[in-house]
Amino acid sequence: EADLAVHSAGRVPEIDDLNLQAAGVEREARGVTVNEFLQSVSNPAVYAGGDSAASGPPLTPKADHDVTVLVTNLLEGNRRTPNYDGIASAVFSVPPLASAGLTEVAARAAGLRFHTKWQDSSAWFNTRRVGETTSGFKVLIEEQTDRIIGAHLLGPHADEMINVFAVAIRLGIPARDLKQTLFAYPTHGSDIRFML
Repeated sequence: EADLAVHSAGRVPEIDDLNLQAAGVEREARGVTVNEFLQSVSNPAVYAGGDSAASGPPLTPKADHDVTVLVTNLLEGNRRTPNYDGIASAVFSVPPLASAGLTEVAARAAGLRFHTKWQDSSAWFNTRRVGETTSGFKVLIEEQTDRIIGAHLLGPHADEMINVFAVAIRLGIPARDLKQTLFAYPTHGSDIRFML
């Protein structure tokens, strides 16, 4: 139940007026069709990143990352590929909703063996302390390596806490190590150990 729902699906690439067909540049609905180096698959003189490329998630941090990849490949030849592992996203709603890494569906499709920790954390101290009534989490942990492969948070400060999970996913930090981290208390980050 909600008073207001807001749909914010991101940006549409501004490439319609570029006459890409005349330059022999293939495109899809999401943008220019690129290879692993963010180079056009049909015209090697063209590179595209961010919202203009059809690959990767449509997120601002992805566009920022693509710039560094593109500059390297333009100046030094195709030697760098983007790495979107653990990229975080957030919906700045009330309460915030945030995600990093894989969903359960994507983890299963990748053939990973994992277990899921999830809980309605609405009754936790830090949620109540700030006067919120809704919070919860789902964290995916790979069984063989104990690596966190996905995290999905709803609640106060989820938009900040997801960055800790994004670092853990990107760097392959085992859940047991993150669980031993001593976060400042009473911050929402101090609840991370109870999510693992």
